[in-house]
Amino acid sequence: MKTSTADGLMKAVAVVAVLFGLLTVFSGGRTLFGGEAARGAAGAIVPFVLWFNFGAGFAYVAGGLATLLGRRWSIWVARGLAISTLLVFAVFGVHVLSGGSHETRTLIAMTLRSGFWVAQALLLPRLFEGGRHA
Repeated sequence: MKTSTADGLMKAVAVVAVLFGLLTVFSGGRTLFGGEAARGAAGAIVPFVLWFNFGAGFAYVAGGLATLLGRRWSIWVARGLAISTLLVFAVFGVHVLSGGSHETRTLIAMTLRSGFWVAQALLLPRLFEGGRHA
């Protein structure tokens, strides 16, 4: 991959990670700390998923900023987020299969989060190799 292409793509995925993280912290924080009305509007929340996603949102922002700054350790943040999100998703699956209450949007959101961080974990090493950060 040419340097400019790799750098442009790296910047794009970094910005998406930061925005994704800020939205995650905002929506999770609103549900966790916004009172009964906010929790009621969220529907059948799964507390361990909500708390994980809220905390992970801060890591999304940190990983995205590290990527923007060309820090190779952002690869490890992406890998950690990919693995931990997949693990929480698996436990969520057990919860659902055991008859636990949940929202379909949680399933969709966890699929999106898992896919995004697995893609980041696989893509970032190649972008660092192909860009000015090698």
